[in-house]
Amino acid sequence: MDGAEHARLRRMLTAEFMIRNVRRIEPLIRQTVDRALDELHAAGPPADLVTHVALPVPSMVICHLLGVPYADHGFFQERSRTLIDRDAPPERVQRHVRELRDYLHRLVEAKVATGERADDLLSRLARDRVDTGELAVDELVGMAVLLLIAGHETTANMIGLSTLLLLRHPARYAALRDDPGHADGLVDELLRYLSIVRTGLPRLATEDVEVGGRLIRAGEGAIAVLSLANRDQAAFDRPNEFDPYRAAQQHVAFGFGVHQCIGQPLARAELRIALVELARRFPRLRPASTAGRLPTRDSSVVYGLDALPVTW
Repeated sequence: MDGAEHARLRRMLTAEFMIRNVRRIEPLIRQTVDRALDELHAAGPPADLVTHVALPVPSMVICHLLGVPYADHGFFQERSRTLIDRDAPPERVQRHVRELRDYLHRLVEAKVATGERADDLLSRLARDRVDTGELAVDELVGMAVLLLIAGHETTANMIGLSTLLLLRHPARYAALRDDPGHADGLVDELLRYLSIVRTGLPRLATEDVEVGGRLIRAGEGAIAVLSLANRDQAAFDRPNEFDPYRAAQQHVAFGFGVHQCIGQPLARAELRIALVELARRFPRLRPASTAGRLPTRDSSVVYGLDALPVTW
């Protein structure tokens, strides 16, 4: 969406993801991370960090915020994976979109019908926006689909890839444990360097514009590739190097402008807390095997690891 319709719906969500609200739920994120690390410890060594930490942490948090039963996480994880898989057959994509929307439609309808006072995002929007006619049920379902998918797939992949990168730089991993106050800057550099959204953002020029010495005429299409922008030597010194002490705040891993990711304060908090607690609890963490290539999801819109066996 663009223009007034986009602004109307985005305004309804902006307050939910403001930094002060995310700080309010940081104890919940920390508790979720602690439980996941307990499970990692109980499962190994060795144990799969993706299975026990990277996937469940953001899934649990977004389910709690939205008011979606975590017991159903297997259902929506499978369908969200299909939706961002570029190689998935179209008929499967259509079926999984329909199944996910039907699931969330039933959930939203139940919240509207009961008028429950639950303190979750979908209940609040159902109570405060749908009941007043400001928001249609189908619009709320669309919001729920977007937030549920974006709220766990991206952060899960960032946790796994960031851990692997830090384990390949043991001094950086140790510094994270010894100097957790530096974690915010480190998170920005990880977001810049890894740039897990691997597909370009298609855009249509509404007027003639020059970009990098190239004229794009009104009506022509262009694709903005975030990962290339985050390696732009005009914006970053030595852009192909991982430098945890770099001032990387101007990266575009979350996009830019009116469409940039609304959930970025939440994603930053989850990544920071997960990495700091992992370094604190598992100071001797290392990959369980250096042989062979780790399984990755190369066909996905969001790049990530399918597994990361670790030991300690």
